[in-house]
Amino acid sequence: MKLESKAVIQIQKPIKDVFQGIVNPEKMTKYFISESSGRLESEKEVIWKFPEFEEEFLIKDIKVQNNSSISFVWDPETVVKITLEKVPDNSTIVRVNENGKEFSEENLNWALENSGGWANFLACMKAYLEYGIQLRKGAYDFMRKK
Repeated sequence: MKLESKAVIQIQKPIKDVFQGIVNPEKMTKYFISESSGRLESEKEVIWKFPEFEEEFLIKDIKVQNNSSISFVWDPETVVKITLEKVPDNSTIVRVNENGKEFSEENLNWALENSGGWANFLACMKAYLEYGIQLRKGAYDFMRKK
């Protein structure tokens, strides 16, 4: 049995704006990551850094379908897929699904933590794209190694 982590939210912005908010590192650094070595593009690899962690995360096997979906691997056991759906009021439903880990107690904890993590990602993206608010700023400073 494979475990999956998932989250969903509706953002009151057109699909093209939400898509750019995910693939464009200048926007992503305002609500999710602290640094990126580049834009998310099919067949490219990028490095992400987060303000609360010292390590870097290699993002690979990137597949981008313009204004529709983004998928990538950052954990060799899982694939992250973000899908975008246009809503008649010109807002966008964003779904995040990360799956692939085999069922175990450790991986069950991973699925629960990552579901919360992806929900946080979506809430921070919504706040930034709709209102320019950077919810993540300072939120995880307590996690930094001292």
